[in-house]
Amino acid sequence: MKSKKENIAEYILYLWQIEDYLRAFPEQAESNQELQDLSDMMHNEGVWESGHLQIAKNALSELEDLHSELLDTEAPYRAVIMHIQPALNILKSKTDRPTMSDIEACLTLLYQVMMLRLQKRELTPETEVTVKDATQLLRFLSKTYYDDQAEV
Repeated sequence: MKSKKENIAEYILYLWQIEDYLRAFPEQAESNQELQDLSDMMHNEGVWESGHLQIAKNALSELEDLHSELLDTEAPYRAVIMHIQPALNILKSKTDRPTMSDIEACLTLLYQVMMLRLQKRELTPETEVTVKDATQLLRFLSKTYYDDQAEV
């Protein structure tokens, strides 16, 4: 499994991908203990049909906490989020959860783009720019998270 400490954003995206994989191919869990454990967790937590595992929610919460802290202390970080904010607002307005956090919106965007690329679908130039900005934001957050964990 991807390491949360190594790259927390990739870890969250990995968990989301595994959740969808298990929903699509539940029989695959039988051949792999890690998948079986995650499948059992999904059933126990009531997220088999939809939603996310608590471990994914907890990681997202940690990332959102760090995001809030950086907004208060890091001017360059604020500049990045201000730059991407209009695109995130549009993205959020097109979902069934328009009040989701900016960080969840960035992760949702990257996950949706990953799914579109698997389908060999083209992205608009505007989407490509937003993906680049979201990736930059999440990369900075993940690096800061990693650095903070290394200090502990």
